[in-house]
Formats: sequence, C-alpha cells, structure tokens
Amino acid sequence: MGFTSSPSPVPQLTSAKIVVAGGFGVGKTTLVGAVSEIPPVNTEAWMTQAAKTVDPLTGGTDKVTTTVAMDFGRITLADDLVLYLFGTPGQARFWPMWDDLCRGASSAVVLVDTRRLDVSFAAVNYFENDSDVPFIVAVNLFDGHCSHDLTDVREALQLAPETPLVTCDARSRGSVVETLTVSLSHTMRQAAPATAAPSRH
Repeated sequence: MGFTSSPSPVPQLTSAKIVVAGGFGVGKTTLVGAVSEIPPVNTEAWMTQAAKTVDPLTGGTDKVTTTVAMDFGRITLADDLVLYLFGTPGQARFWPMWDDLCRGASSAVVLVDTRRLDVSFAAVNYFENDSDVPFIVAVNLFDGHCSHDLTDVREALQLAPETPLVTCDARSRGSVVETLTVSLSHTMRQAAPATAAPSRH
C-alpha cells in the first residue's frame, strides 16, 4: 500500500520597503547595486562641468554620474521575505521627492561618508524630525576601514542613543545584507508593544 506525502506548506511571502538615503555621493547607488538580485533600476545622469558647480564633490572621488530621481533594487533575504530598496537622490534640489519615496517604507538606512559628514546632516534631520520611518545610520567604508571612531561620529551627527550606528562597505553584498538586517530588526523593536509595567497595589 503506497503512501502519498502531504505537500509542504508554502511560506507566506512578506515584503518590506527600505529607503536608502544620505547626502550626495555617499554610495547609495553602489549599495543598492551590490545586493539587488535584479538589474538595479537607476536614474543616473552624467555630471557635466556645469553640474559640478551645483553638486560639488571633494577630491579623491571618480564619480561621473549622479542620481536624479531614485535607485531601485530587490533582494530576497529568506523564502518568505523580500526587500525592495529605494535609493533617494542626495542633492538638495531633489529633497521634495523624499516624502514620496518614504511613503510605506518599513525602515531606512542613512548612509554617511565620514570624509564629508556635513552632507549627511540633512538626511539625519529629515528622519529624526520630518518622517516617522525608523532609521539607522551606516558609515560607508570607502577605504575598507573605519577612519573615525563611531562614538565620535555619533556625537558629530548628534544621533539619539537609541538610533543604531553601524559600519557598512557598500560594495560588499554580505556587509550590505547585514546592514539591512540591522535596519529591519530596529524597526521590529520599535514596533513591538512596550512591556506593561507591573501594577502596584
């Protein structure tokens, strides 16, 4: 007598939207491209000589294009979890788009370059004061190592103690996955109901 095995239950698919934000030239497009399992969609435009006067970069970078709308990628973290990544444009003239890109987001990663920390002040301020999306801050390891102590970076950005601060190599898939996992974990902690204090009689 034969026995038929019952089919394995199909896991219920959950998706989450994560915004990758930060100043101009901090590595957002690189981060999305490093992990996307589909050809990343981006709206890169060549930087002309005139544009360089509007969006100046310090020395030591070979950046020749810039995001003028958004980056988009997708990564499957587990059989039942798919992340959709939306990278924001960093230039001030595109900041009005951030509200639309953040709508429905589960979490955000603010990417910073410690060589130009000032370009990330506006992004941190946005998520602290103008958005209800939980966020973490990730220091992009441009040279493969962290050139500043994270305590100093936290102080310079005036981050709240509860805001996670991590390092991330935007070129490395493993490093980016770890950063995205921290971001989602932070959101889950924020969403968890506070434990009720025991009543006193």
